Amino acid sequence: MNQLDQLRTMTTVVADSGDIEAIKQHQPTDATTNPSLILAAAQMPAYREMVKASLQRCASAEGRDNTAALCDQLFVDFGVEILQHIPGRISTEIDATLSFDTDTCVSRALSIIDRYQAAGIDSDRVLIKLASTWEGIRAAEILEDKGIHCNMTLLFSLNQAIACADAGATLISPFVGRITDWYKTRDGVEHFEPEHDPGVQSVQRIYQYYKHFDYDTEVMAASFRTPEQVLALSGCDLLTIAPNLLQNLAAREGDLAQQLSIEAAQKAKVERWPPITQSQFLWHLNEDAMAHEKLADGIRRFAQDQLSLEQFIHTLVKPI
Repeated sequence: MNQLDQLRTMTTVVADSGDIEAIKQHQPTDATTNPSLILAAAQMPAYREMVKASLQRCASAEGRDNTAALCDQLFVDFGVEILQHIPGRISTEIDATLSFDTDTCVSRALSIIDRYQAAGIDSDRVLIKLASTWEGIRAAEILEDKGIHCNMTLLFSLNQAIACADAGATLISPFVGRITDWYKTRDGVEHFEPEHDPGVQSVQRIYQYYKHFDYDTEVMAASFRTPEQVLALSGCDLLTIAPNLLQNLAAREGDLAQQLSIEAAQKAKVERWPPITQSQFLWHLNEDAMAHEKLADGIRRFAQDQLSLEQFIHTLVKPI
């Protein structure tokens, strides 16, 4: 077996893409999307007619000036199409500008779930992606109580991971590559070997903590820069991987050793954190310069891509 096929035997492989053809090619179990990925996919000629049809229907029903509805419906229509080609779940992201607004995150999530259900998709096949701010985590807590599964994104620290697990989130998406990028810039280095890679080490710590204390929340490492980062986390619950890296792994031969396991984590010596209050969460985040900076930067980047998507949508809905 190539290394991608070997990876599938120890980890759930997830495609990090809005490109339906790429997802069909690589046959992942699940798929994740975000404003950046949907913006890129919506601009591809292959999906232009699908995008126009989606916007036409939504604009006719809800008004062409209802930007939130147009965006959410486009996200959902891409998600519905992707779900035709995978056996598992699709992650659909809440507008990043709502990252500090618990109530609106909840209402937008409920609207997105309603749209999926109207398309015949059961809510168990959908993960709502929320930023791992304190407010986003509280929104996840409310949604999980309603039976709606959440994927906590923009996660850079054990502090965030524990707060998400304590809130009952279905899974988290720690950002490997963005963590590594920060340390490369800080330390003035061009490369970390996998065993010394700060992004890889962050996920290892989170995985070990979760499995040692028997949390139900799953770990889905994300934001990979290299295939070596992916392989260093083999055995993680899930790995969400961009199509170019999936292609790279499919071309690789050689035996792949599993790096993470529940058994090893349970044997490890791990100190348990006390329950995290809001003030403690914010203090730990403040003290972790990398996590603090990358969370804020990630929200700004996704918000900018959300704005770009909205502007692109309005160039298409004007004639409607």
